[in-house]
Amino acid sequence: MEDRSLKPLWSVPVIVAALGYFVDIYDLLLFSIVRRTSLSSIGVPDDQLLVQGEFVLQSQMIGLLVGGLIWGIMGDKKGRLSVLFGSILLYSLANIANGLVTTVNQYALLRFIGGIGLAGELGAGITLVSEVLPTRLRGYGTTLVASVGLMGAVLANFVAKKFDWQIAYFIGGGLGIALLIARVSIFESGVFLKLKEQTVQRGNFFQLFSNRARFKKFMGSIFIGLPIWFVIGILITFSPEFAKALHIDGNIAAGDAVMYSYIGLAVGDLISGFISQALRSRKKVVALYMLLTSVMILIYLFTPGRSVSNFYLTCFLLGVSIGYWALFVTMAAEQFGTNLRSTVATSAPNFIRGMVVPLSISFRFLREELGGNDSAVIYGALIVGFCTILIAFVALTLVEETFSRDMDFVEKD
Repeated sequence: MEDRSLKPLWSVPVIVAALGYFVDIYDLLLFSIVRRTSLSSIGVPDDQLLVQGEFVLQSQMIGLLVGGLIWGIMGDKKGRLSVLFGSILLYSLANIANGLVTTVNQYALLRFIGGIGLAGELGAGITLVSEVLPTRLRGYGTTLVASVGLMGAVLANFVAKKFDWQIAYFIGGGLGIALLIARVSIFESGVFLKLKEQTVQRGNFFQLFSNRARFKKFMGSIFIGLPIWFVIGILITFSPEFAKALHIDGNIAAGDAVMYSYIGLAVGDLISGFISQALRSRKKVVALYMLLTSVMILIYLFTPGRSVSNFYLTCFLLGVSIGYWALFVTMAAEQFGTNLRSTVATSAPNFIRGMVVPLSISFRFLREELGGNDSAVIYGALIVGFCTILIAFVALTLVEETFSRDMDFVEKD
């Protein structure tokens, strides 16, 4: 029988993890929102804003890739709380420094360092919440963390409109420092504390490759999220360029596109979480959302004659269609035992974020090969987008259905 006296304690890690992810999303997307303004401010000419923006974004995503490994392993070796404290400190300081850059190389370096810090937030938070909450509430808890966190994009867009881009970075760093102080109140996962008493390997990344079935699950856990970051990292981040190629009548602001898409993503995550609980399945809901994403990519790229407001509505609906982000990270956490859970739950979403690098390189190659005109932008994105959908469907066959799985188990060779 559950100890009802402990129920109020469950809310503490959920709330703190949600607020942490809120700040994480603010900082993660701030560059996408202030890309054109900030790069112009440090002397980048208009015809180089796309190329230099891709360079800085790729630097941030490579940092996420590196950080995903560092924090994931640390979370299994030292504990979930060590990651929640260390990661937020690093990306908060990096964001403050970002407000002082004067060259593109400085910008890229600090976004790389910030990316390392940002990599630890979501995976550690979802791992902690999934281990602290009872099985019947786990899906609701992780959905709440993701949905609240995604609204950080709204705050980032609001701040970027009200203040200079440098101040926006300072505010992001300040929010992180404030949350760091608030985290003193949370407690470590009991499942992890129990694991520490056992003589079992913890956080051995190479253990993911030592077993064929485990390796397939790890690869599947990563690539089912590929369409999400194609949409965010390509279609939404470079929405002004797509709007120009689509001959949208009016000015499209990247910050507004990010904001509306992330509101949609939060709505989609809430809906997918509740549907998953009703169907008692993660995989069925993910498959449904990937089909919806395919439809919305076509609508985004090929609906003619849109106004600015209709374009933003499309961004919102595109966000709803990729609203299986919470399920994606939850499934990654549920696939593996306690001794590898943080490693996978932290590295998987950041490997996908890092995939923006090859996706953007592929997108650039295709649009140049197709002639570099407006049509090349549209069809280059279409080819890359549907490749991500195909890969994601194959990846979904490699993972197990994990709804209601007991989290108190370990991986052994």
